[in-house]
Amino acid sequence: MTERNSRIRSIEITRRAALGMGLGAGAMALMPGYAHAAPSLTLRYGHNNEPASVAGAQADWFAEALGKSSGGDIAVEVYPASQLGKLQELAEAVSLGSIALSHNTAGGIGSLYAPFAALDTPYLYRDVDHLLKVTDVNSPVMQELNEGLIAAANVRVIYAHYFGRRNLTANKAVYSPADLAGVKIRAVPFPIYTTAVEGMGAVAVPVDWSEVPTALATGVVSGQENPVNVVLSVKLYDVQSHLMLTGHMSNAEMVVMNEDVWQGLSAEQKQAVTTAAEETRVKATNAILDKEDAETQQLRELGMTVIGKDDGLKLEEFRTSVKALVDERFGEKYGDLYAKIAAVA
Repeated sequence: MTERNSRIRSIEITRRAALGMGLGAGAMALMPGYAHAAPSLTLRYGHNNEPASVAGAQADWFAEALGKSSGGDIAVEVYPASQLGKLQELAEAVSLGSIALSHNTAGGIGSLYAPFAALDTPYLYRDVDHLLKVTDVNSPVMQELNEGLIAAANVRVIYAHYFGRRNLTANKAVYSPADLAGVKIRAVPFPIYTTAVEGMGAVAVPVDWSEVPTALATGVVSGQENPVNVVLSVKLYDVQSHLMLTGHMSNAEMVVMNEDVWQGLSAEQKQAVTTAAEETRVKATNAILDKEDAETQQLRELGMTVIGKDDGLKLEEFRTSVKALVDERFGEKYGDLYAKIAAVA
């Protein structure tokens, strides 16, 4: 699409549904007859995280970076903490264009295009570097997945940042899958996550993130799984006594944009988005990596009992149990994709 056609499409999108396509009032400045305003384009970004978490903060970092890289031409309005909907609703809102931007787990994006969920498969990556190479939007794996996502749901991933290693928390000591028999553990409400929890030996209870603190406090579930940054930022140590360093899943958080909004940007605006995306990806990734060990220690100091391999945590039993269930449910479906992921060097 040429720059001229991109601009025409942008005007048509704005005229048709300035707010409905996820564009704020500032986008009306693109239409003939409207007074000039700066910025010329305002995009709404809704997400489910608290602003104190890295996942929440990075949305604000992206908004700031895009304001700078676009020379003030593009503004991003951020709506955190599920103000605009729950995880599934946010994914669908970007697809429909009622908001321009959001972020979600790969499993969540899998609700729009199923193969994306494979990126959140437990025990999939060799290390964090492998995860980051696979989830770079320019990697062959991500390019293929992004093409499918655009075709299926009118959504594209514009960047992905390291979200952390997911660990189990509960109100009792857990050393092996046998210790979780009959225990209700919150799972992110997408199939790859319920499989991970069931593979660890627990009863998976799908609960949206916005409802997790209440579900834990009231006993609807007895535990959950998340990176330590999330456990700390949302103060889950107030309602969970034990942290098990299962490290069963390494995540990259996917930041997505409505495809019509993307195609409505000029070449200069697309470059500004790309520049801001790369800056935020690096900043958010480093913020998680630099703090994981310190935040784990902080949780100890706040009273959580931390159980790792040296404390008797049977990591190989968890790995074997989870991988067996993953292979049963997803091995045939995602086998080719897993091979491509493994081939990324």
